Amino acid sequence: MRQIEPIPLEAIRSARDRISGVATRTPLIRLNVDNAPSEVYLKLENLQPIGSFKLRGAANAMALADADELAGGVYTASAGNMAQGVAYVARQRGIDCSVVVPENSPRTKLAAIERLGAHTIMVSYDEWWKVLIEHRFPGLTGKFIHPVCDPDVIAGNGTIGLEILDDLPDVETIIVPYGGGGLSSGIASAVNALRPRTRIYAAEVETAAPLAASLAAGSPQTIDHTPSFVDGIGGKSLLPEMWNLVRSVLDGSLVVSLSQIAEAIRLLIERNRIVAEGAGASSAAAALAGKAGTGRTVCVISGGNIDAAKLITILGGDLP
Repeated sequence: MRQIEPIPLEAIRSARDRISGVATRTPLIRLNVDNAPSEVYLKLENLQPIGSFKLRGAANAMALADADELAGGVYTASAGNMAQGVAYVARQRGIDCSVVVPENSPRTKLAAIERLGAHTIMVSYDEWWKVLIEHRFPGLTGKFIHPVCDPDVIAGNGTIGLEILDDLPDVETIIVPYGGGGLSSGIASAVNALRPRTRIYAAEVETAAPLAASLAAGSPQTIDHTPSFVDGIGGKSLLPEMWNLVRSVLDGSLVVSLSQIAEAIRLLIERNRIVAEGAGASSAAAALAGKAGTGRTVCVISGGNIDAAKLITILGGDLP
């Protein structure tokens, strides 16, 4: 299995120019909490046109794809956010788009995929995970855009790291939600090249934290995966291509509970009027729990695509 290498800084800088005009340069704002364990800032990727950072990687990968590859359309495998990223760019370019989605995908994300004109193919979670491992889905042709294990996607994600350092050059810690590692490794590739003393942590949810288990064991581990309202991160294992990369560029994984994430979602709305989905709020939950220590900390709010019914439940003080 080919291992993904750290992304060169020049590739990330080129991606920044390439995706300009498609992806938004999102703001970095201070979290309005006086008693936080550290000085917390929020990198608001939930403000992208699709409500997620995934637009960056999709835009870069499709801009670099050969025209002949794209002539047959594009497809991806995604629980929602990467699907929206690929569909958004495909609609802009007049390209057919299909998406393989797991059967537990949130209604909000499925509706957004359909609104963007993509064709959805719903399969079991195991079948969906197989697409991520094999990089293909029987019966679909065209260009496959992997949501994680694609250097061009990771380079697009890494542009977030450049923006963080532009806005907060002396940042001490960056916390990044961990799904498959494409976001955290992209940001880490950029930041490690420019400010290597900055610590970069993954944020995982306790119901599905394969990175924490793998780092503890020193090798990729398969864990029990419990579905929850935190649908944008967490799986039963690591993607094999990503293991060497993520363990070399990240400083560890910070695991938070469902209750801590729900509290972070409430706090972000109450104090900053920011709507985050479960995955997006995991970074803030880790910072607020003091897991990243003190000092200037940036939490990447990776997305804001949460079902209204789930959000209402959380705001009412319960877990969906």
